Amino acid sequence: MKQMIVHCEPKLTQMALLEEGKLVEFAAERSQNHSLVGSFYKGRVVNVLPGMQAAFVDIGHKKNAFLYVDDVLHPNLEKQPKEKPAIESLLRVGQEVIVQVMKEPLGNKGPRVTTHYSLPGRWAVYMPNADYVAVSKKVTKEQERSRLKMLGEEIRQGGEGVILRTVSEDEQPEAIAGDLDLLRNQWNLIRKRAETSAAPALLHRDLSIVQRFIRDVFDPHHDELKIDGAKEAKEAELFLEEITHGSHLPVSVYQGHEHIFKAYGVQEQLERDFSRKVILESGGSIVWDQTEALTVVDVNTGKYTGGENLEDTVTRTNLQAAEEIARLIRLKDVGGIIIVDFIDMEQEQHRQEVVDRLEAGMSKDRTKSHVVGWTKLGLLELTRKKVRDDTSMLFTKPCDQCDGIGRINLIGIH
Repeated sequence: MKQMIVHCEPKLTQMALLEEGKLVEFAAERSQNHSLVGSFYKGRVVNVLPGMQAAFVDIGHKKNAFLYVDDVLHPNLEKQPKEKPAIESLLRVGQEVIVQVMKEPLGNKGPRVTTHYSLPGRWAVYMPNADYVAVSKKVTKEQERSRLKMLGEEIRQGGEGVILRTVSEDEQPEAIAGDLDLLRNQWNLIRKRAETSAAPALLHRDLSIVQRFIRDVFDPHHDELKIDGAKEAKEAELFLEEITHGSHLPVSVYQGHEHIFKAYGVQEQLERDFSRKVILESGGSIVWDQTEALTVVDVNTGKYTGGENLEDTVTRTNLQAAEEIARLIRLKDVGGIIIVDFIDMEQEQHRQEVVDRLEAGMSKDRTKSHVVGWTKLGLLELTRKKVRDDTSMLFTKPCDQCDGIGRINLIGIH
């Protein structure tokens, strides 16, 4: 069972996701800094760069959005010629275009946008121009995959694309078709707004942080949702009614005197997990160092000496560290290149066991990741899609005593 624990302040909402009592995801959203990812804009092309095969688009924010040529071409790449057309043959300065934000502004970069539009629903993802049907890889039963694939072909229209999400497994066709109808109507509304709006203009904003997590990771029939704000709890209740047609567990309003994060053990885990050094249950430790594009994780045996021999001790520490690293990558929302310096192991079998344990942990993550493998120096390399700033960067600030070399932790209760 999962628990969603939500703390609400006038200008800040914080959400913690617990699985069997263990913190696996944490996110926050300030009212004045609503997430851009997923939002649609009518933009105006302000610069076309043939050398970069890209264009800059004014969507009404401080920094212009970046639109790469691959995000202008048809989303079904198999239908494209082998050689890409030049960006200047696709876009011109002054042209108005509907774009969707796929990456938040990061550092000095503006948001990255695309014309490969997608609208996620409870059971399906609707892509108005993709012209294909896909089923989540996490649906493993071949018979169910075939059923969903056939259903997707039946309910899509013309050149539409549909992805059947993991939660659609064993779901009734009427529910999935209804979900797709809602998304199709949403897309038609976006198009109508674009026809009557002057660029740059916001056409559609994605859901709030609580609604997104309910849509993407929450099981309304089994999971628990506790919110310490009556107004926000009512909004969550109405959203659940809309997507489940009344078939869900009730939303609980937390009324305890203790802070909700303390009452459910979230605060203690936040302070532990967002530290630079995290102590493992065995006594070993993992140390995190992060930059904008690279994260380095160092594994140490620490106080753990409990194996039958050195190889056994090292392997047990590494296996425990691999499991914990997978959870912390998801929790901190780390993106980009990640290098893990596990303790050296002599046997190839043990090295593979560590990779398998890490991959198993990463498979629970909704964000796409890839374990590349061991480098020649014995380091394990992996990558994870970077959509927004790491959570740890949002709740830290540069240290004024060491001129920004270190960061001060601001996470938790204020």
